[in-house]
Amino acid sequence: MADYAMTIDGVAVPGTSSFDVLDPATNDVLGQAPECSREQLDEAMSAAANAFPVWSVDATGRGRALEAAADLLDAAVDELAPLLTGEQGKPLADARTELRGGAARLRYASTLRLEPEVLQDDEQAYAELVRRPYGTVAAIAPWNAPVIIAMAKVGPALAAGNTVVLKPSPYTPLTTLRVGELLQEVLPAGVLSVISGSSGELGQAMIEHRVPRMVDFTGSVRTGKAVAAAAAPDLKRVTLELGGNDPAIVLDDADPGEIAEQLFWGAFANCGQVCVAIKRLYVPRASYDGFVDALASVASAVKVGPGLEEGVTMGPLNNVPQLRHVEQLVDDALRHGAVAASGGGRMQGPGNFFAPTVLAGVADGTAIVDDEQFGPALPVIPYDSLDEALARANATHFGLGGSVWAKDVERASDVAGRLACGTAWVNSHRVLASHLPFTGHKWSGYGGNSGIEGFHEFTEGQVVWRKR
Repeated sequence: MADYAMTIDGVAVPGTSSFDVLDPATNDVLGQAPECSREQLDEAMSAAANAFPVWSVDATGRGRALEAAADLLDAAVDELAPLLTGEQGKPLADARTELRGGAARLRYASTLRLEPEVLQDDEQAYAELVRRPYGTVAAIAPWNAPVIIAMAKVGPALAAGNTVVLKPSPYTPLTTLRVGELLQEVLPAGVLSVISGSSGELGQAMIEHRVPRMVDFTGSVRTGKAVAAAAAPDLKRVTLELGGNDPAIVLDDADPGEIAEQLFWGAFANCGQVCVAIKRLYVPRASYDGFVDALASVASAVKVGPGLEEGVTMGPLNNVPQLRHVEQLVDDALRHGAVAASGGGRMQGPGNFFAPTVLAGVADGTAIVDDEQFGPALPVIPYDSLDEALARANATHFGLGGSVWAKDVERASDVAGRLACGTAWVNSHRVLASHLPFTGHKWSGYGGNSGIEGFHEFTEGQVVWRKR
């Protein structure tokens, strides 16, 4: 079993103890991750604070270092992908895609610069808005896409001149720990530390620590509220991405045969463990049966299995609590009259496998419609009028993403503009890119770390005014 180390002040550091990381395809121990002590957390934070004065003043140097970091991560894809599949569960091809996406996030960040904005330039005065880094950012990443989400935090935070202390999820720390070690080849000591822990206590300690001025968190609504509360006494700035219950609305001119596969993978990619996956599908009653049948047909062709096996297109759920959550939601829907057009329960054998499940006959008010399932189960819900569908789609605490599907693109675009969410797609879903701002409405969070807007989240403004 390989040894995994934290990176603190540019040095590989073992933990004071270790904890098991499981392979979700078997629930056997894949490896052991180091447990970070309070003293080691202090060391990581002190190293970050000490590295900040030099790192923050050389934008050109930061750009070169981030570009080199992207090159290193790209070069390590084949080495790291099996490890990412082993701890997260996703098919190997998807692990490679995620790692390349992480490198792309670093590469995009390498191009970012903090340009001043001229506010006044006349005979009385010259004034400009300049953006300054906060100092040290405490970044906490989730288990569903651990590397790309971590790099989406690290890239713009470092590009803005901050230093970062990063903590991956205890379910998926191993690949991120390896990435942290790898990037020390091109980053100055202390600029990026990667630490790990088996419980929420380490994250709480990071947030409450005196050094960070900003916290960037991705995870559940419940934990996000706790993060905001823990950051409040020190008035730390916070960005939160807290998941979603994304609706997709199919309009009456859409053809099931043409879009069923896109809809399916918009919901079931990464075994449904995507914050902006389609979680609820609203379909006109006249074409309802056709869409249910088409989606079930796609589901029947999916090869579910361990991510390292040839031809597998869907892996297991990442962890047992998430498997139980999905199972409870599906069982509840079936008890309330839903019909499983495909799937409907766990698959036989070891591991956290759940059959891709398309549910018909589900109504709003059912838990799987109202809550975020974050797994391979999709409720398909009929509607009679478009206004009704929009009202039901927007009747949620969540507001991360949503989509509208139709042959008439202009009409679909108008409808998409009426969705209460941070990103509204037309004839697609789950399209994310480094240059596109990504943020949530309502309980899906606030702030973000993509695009120029996300870059600016890692800065605070300062007006510089000069009298003529």
